[in-house]
Amino acid sequence: MDASIILQFVLLIVGFVFLIKGSDFFVDGASSVASLLKIPTIIVGLTIVAFGTSAPEAAVSITSSLTGSNAMAVSNVIGSNLFNILMVIGISALLGDLLMEKSVLNKDLPFLVGITLLLAIFIFMGWNIANIEGIILLLILICYIFYLVKNARKSKDANMVEKAKLTPLKSAIFIIVGLAGIVVGGDLVVNSASNIAIALGMSETLVGLTIVAIGTSLPELVTSLTALKKGENQLVIGNVIGSNIFNILFVLGASSAISQIPLDPSMMTDVLFMVGVTILCFIFGKTQEKYDKKEGIILVSLFVIYMAFAILRN
Repeated sequence: MDASIILQFVLLIVGFVFLIKGSDFFVDGASSVASLLKIPTIIVGLTIVAFGTSAPEAAVSITSSLTGSNAMAVSNVIGSNLFNILMVIGISALLGDLLMEKSVLNKDLPFLVGITLLLAIFIFMGWNIANIEGIILLLILICYIFYLVKNARKSKDANMVEKAKLTPLKSAIFIIVGLAGIVVGGDLVVNSASNIAIALGMSETLVGLTIVAIGTSLPELVTSLTALKKGENQLVIGNVIGSNIFNILFVLGASSAISQIPLDPSMMTDVLFMVGVTILCFIFGKTQEKYDKKEGIILVSLFVIYMAFAILRN
């Protein structure tokens, strides 16, 4: 392999490290600030932590949108959402039964199906995601967060405030360093991934759907496996659903609000597959209110088949 390509792969890995560690620093700093301001723990989890796990996708997609690599902006989100459902839930289900919380099953999961269908409609209306559509997605996100916070305040955990882990100065440093890591990491990932695509004759769409999507979804995978290890199986589904919602509403919303994102009609299969997989996730949940090894095998197999299709299509 050419030395320049090897260098681009090294820069890609470095970019992922910056993204993931930057997200960790940002979440720790922001959570400590929230604790210092006496903001309840549950609300921090619903907002700051949810944003933090989607920060890598946001950095990559927004950077892609600003630099004109629009194919990667969309394919990164589609690939990440597919990876989250098929691999994060799939692998977790193979390791242990994943029970569904009633609120996730009856509210968050149907909401995810709804916004995924809305995104597909936006795309198929003109093969782009226009500025106004991006603004609509962001407005839906604001309403969704408002709804989450309002409901959280009614819960028994509403008054629980986690003790701040960092001093105010350290919190500020963590937030600044975290955001810097996210920005630098996003820039490195987009540039190196684009260079790899050109050098290997791969399309930006394929790189976004595979390498970049898997790399930016590592926080969700690590978070879910850690939750499984601690026996908190219900957190896995909530983590994935929340991340996918943020990916569509915040990541694509912000990216397309900044710059209209044109799409190639060849991505119809990917969009329809994302819609189908999201609906399948809902059906699996509704039929038995949990995911077990059978569902895990089906989900992981679908991901392998899809990856083979995406690579052969290129």
